[in-house]
Amino acid sequence: MGHFYFIRHGQTVWNVENKICGATDSPLTEYGREQAKETGQKILTEGVKADEILCSPLNRAADTARLISEMTGIPYRVEPRLIEQNFGKWESTPRDGKDFKKAKEFFACSHEGGESTLRLAQRIYNLLDEIKAESDKKTYILVAHNGIARVVQSYFTDMTNEEYAAFGVKNCAVVRYDFK
Repeated sequence: MGHFYFIRHGQTVWNVENKICGATDSPLTEYGREQAKETGQKILTEGVKADEILCSPLNRAADTARLISEMTGIPYRVEPRLIEQNFGKWESTPRDGKDFKKAKEFFACSHEGGESTLRLAQRIYNLLDEIKAESDKKTYILVAHNGIARVVQSYFTDMTNEEYAAFGVKNCAVVRYDFK
């Protein structure tokens, strides 16, 4: 079995402002663009080999993927299933808000107009199953969001609800996942 890489997008304006982005687009900061370029250089320096970059359709991830692609020559394309979870009424509210933290404990709740964690997991698990089926002949880099990172981690590791909620990937960190 093969492997793939996961990269969270670069820093955004709302990351700096401690707001929930979710499916709302928040642009990369200048620092976020620099992070993406540095990640592309790191991929080259460390000899990371990949056939294609798949990215979320949200600009913060697509811009990160484009910058990495420009640095590495690895082609990229949008994969709609990598879009961040829509947090409904919680979008643009503080990420560390007490009410939001409580709401995240309800995995079947759609957050009044958003998407439940269970539906998010279904679409990401389906994508990962497809990537796994191709992994002996093709290696991907996924560029997406912290919510997607949690689901990817849960695909490979049993987690309590608390561990799931606390898990995160730093902006532009490169994480390798190996299929078994």
